[in-house]
Amino acid sequence: MVCDFETRNGLLIVNCANCLFGSSLEDFDVCFAKTIDKLIELKNVERIVLSGIREYEYDFEQTKILMEIADVYDKLVNRENILNYSLLGNQKCDRCFPQRTSEIKFIIQEMIRKDPIGAYIKIQRMIKVNLEKAEKESLMCRACYQYYVNKVLLPIKNELEKTKLIQAVKNKLHKYRLGDRSLYGIVFNPLIRPQFMLTRYRPIPPKGGIPIERYDVDGITVEIFRVPDQVRLYYHITPPEFKLSDESYTVLDDARKYLAGHRPTEREFSEPEKTREIFMNMGKDVVRRLVRSRKLDLTPNEVDEMANILVRYTVGFGILEVLLTDDKLQDIYINSPIGTVPIYVGHDQFEECETNLIPSREDAEGWATRFRLLSGRPLDEANPVLDTELFVPGGRARVCVITRTLSPEGMGYALRRHRERPWTYPLFMNVKFFDPLFAGLMSFLVDGSRAILIAGGRSSGKTSLLAATMLEVMKKFRICSVEDTLELPVVQLRNLGYNIERLKSRSVITRVETELPAEEALRTALRLGETCLIVGEVRSVEAKALYEAMRIGALANVVAGTVHGESAYGVFDRVVNDLGVPPTSFKATDAIVVCGMLRSADGLRRFRRVLEVTEVRKHWKDDPVEEGGFVNLMEYSANEDKLKPTGTLLNGESFMINEIAKRVKEWHGNWDAVWSNIELRGKIKQTIVDYAIKLKRPEILEAEMTSKSNEMFHLIADEVRRDVGVLDSKMIYEKWVEWFKKELR
Repeated sequence: MVCDFETRNGLLIVNCANCLFGSSLEDFDVCFAKTIDKLIELKNVERIVLSGIREYEYDFEQTKILMEIADVYDKLVNRENILNYSLLGNQKCDRCFPQRTSEIKFIIQEMIRKDPIGAYIKIQRMIKVNLEKAEKESLMCRACYQYYVNKVLLPIKNELEKTKLIQAVKNKLHKYRLGDRSLYGIVFNPLIRPQFMLTRYRPIPPKGGIPIERYDVDGITVEIFRVPDQVRLYYHITPPEFKLSDESYTVLDDARKYLAGHRPTEREFSEPEKTREIFMNMGKDVVRRLVRSRKLDLTPNEVDEMANILVRYTVGFGILEVLLTDDKLQDIYINSPIGTVPIYVGHDQFEECETNLIPSREDAEGWATRFRLLSGRPLDEANPVLDTELFVPGGRARVCVITRTLSPEGMGYALRRHRERPWTYPLFMNVKFFDPLFAGLMSFLVDGSRAILIAGGRSSGKTSLLAATMLEVMKKFRICSVEDTLELPVVQLRNLGYNIERLKSRSVITRVETELPAEEALRTALRLGETCLIVGEVRSVEAKALYEAMRIGALANVVAGTVHGESAYGVFDRVVNDLGVPPTSFKATDAIVVCGMLRSADGLRRFRRVLEVTEVRKHWKDDPVEEGGFVNLMEYSANEDKLKPTGTLLNGESFMINEIAKRVKEWHGNWDAVWSNIELRGKIKQTIVDYAIKLKRPEILEAEMTSKSNEMFHLIADEVRRDVGVLDSKMIYEKWVEWFKKELR
């Protein structure tokens, strides 16, 4: 029944289905009045939900404001009956009593319940009018008017004036017009949830928020606000599902109920792409049928959009997919207790932001079930952590889920979003992560089959740099990657023509017995034939197996991986002292690249940079620091915000680079030729960046062009060597530029 209600645990749920008046307190006076009536009856209410086509949820603070109005009404009507006949004026003359009785009854019984702001303004005007009349009337009438003002009107005004509602809008009352409810929108900002989804959202930006950025991504509007007196910014997102008409919401809700009878099986959940395609086709059919039956005027594109939304909230991951569509996001945090706190995100430009989204516990439990099915890994009391990956149309992410035995307040999520397309060296150069010389040096080391560790703290960019470095491997070489959670862009590189085999090992956190331990996966990779070995992250005992691989493969193919560490010695300390690799085995490392997350002086901004490139020499025995085993080739200068070469590199004193040169006829004993080749590689990548900026074509920086460019560089270099007998850098660059310009047409 319309306006029927139920209560549970301090929550008042009002049924507004099929209500002619709507279902929001700020927009509809009838809803406001009915809710006040319920609060007078129930008293102990902490939250209110009006449930219609959409659910409007009013939190504890907003409910307290409503409770104050209910108390004022209750006090005026019952406990201190303001309609007492004796308070209306002079008992010897009652000619004004009928009018006054009618006015006060209307204000108390109607206006305070429906429009307390209007009631307050009405009382103010009545006080002014009655005092003006008192000045013009006889002595007896003057006393009567004043008595009426003091005993009836002022007490009502004072009661209303004490409420937070009136205090919140008091300086804006000059804007009020009878029947206008815009002032209520200032005070009441409910969480809204369409019936077909579980996540609630705030449609209104934060009070006093100053917009500093706005952009659109695939029909999704994102706005960034600076909130007064807060260092954290506010990320306000409006996807298509928040913009639909009431008729469209009804269609989606009915379609969802229909599809609920066709839930995917566990086997279907393990094949998400196929399941999504099936449900997309079913969703389109159902939506079209419902649109026709309701005679709605929707275009084919609108029907497709509704089907997309339907799939997102049935077999998809709901609001997570919306957030992953924004490639400016790097992290998504869903903290416990879920249902009471908003989602937080890490933005590549604005860092950590609070969002206007609040997921429900049902959301969290549904996601957890799907992650268990997709990963084949457990999540229960005995296994309170689940590490897995998420691939959806909007993007891909690494997912970590924790549950109650680890988190006392319940389930929590952390998603690290990966770029849909691989990072490339030109992309990194464009954001000043490093300069052309570093790019040229790394390209040279990859071709020189060195063993490279990319180190850094969390969110320093080490995995992205490793992925970009994979693009520097010539396509004629096979690559084998080993990861416990799939983060490297193997599928994308495979689509570009790279020969890649991916191995997935057991997580050192979750320890799923059905998966192969990381050290066994690494040894298996060595048995798969000659490959370039890429290790997603060195975490535990697999480090020993990795160093076996490095010692075996150091002069055959590149071996590269990531490890946590803030410096070359920090990497040594972790690998040797924490992970148990013998110091003599650590010498198999040729180069350590350290990435870092730096902060501005005010602490409000962060940026990523490569901080140093260190070569590991081989003459030391116990401590590479004391015995000169670590030699920096490049160091970051904070004053210049630039990665600069050291004298060791500039003067050709690098042991590692000279070891590479010894094995190449054109470079043996010729440092100038080696240096020219390193600079040439960097110059080519800088040219790509320059043209992308000049032509306003950012796609030039992406993996497809980088892959083609790297191939052409090697082919052109070989052609020039055969033609003139040497690797003439100038000639190679000119021929490459000629090819590049043709490629851009």
